[in-house]
Amino acid sequence: MGFLQPDPFLNELTSMFEQNREKGSVWVTFKRSSMKSNVQRKKLTTVGESTEYRCLIRATDGKQKISTTVGAKDHQRFQASYATLLKAHMAALKKRERKEKKKAAEVDKKAPKKPKTV
Repeated sequence: MGFLQPDPFLNELTSMFEQNREKGSVWVTFKRSSMKSNVQRKKLTTVGESTEYRCLIRATDGKQKISTTVGAKDHQRFQASYATLLKAHMAALKKRERKEKKKAAEVDKKAPKKPKTV
């Protein structure tokens, strides 16, 4: 896909989650970015202008990659939409199997201790 606006990005992310519901993973990364090259940043620092940072968001399922940027003004709305999307698609997660420590401790208590012989 490539670079998208925030709303189409969320739509594509939804379809990515649905495609990988039964089996698969989706990786989402957030990164602060000025969307300028090193040369442009050095010129801005010599002039004295401050750079406006944006949030670069990337998502991939290993086959397709999508990305978008969100400015400081829009980040509240984007985060709310993203949180709703995550809550809707977290149902496919498996519960972690935990080892029962209580049973192992009870077995140790029931076993008679042998006296030490010197």
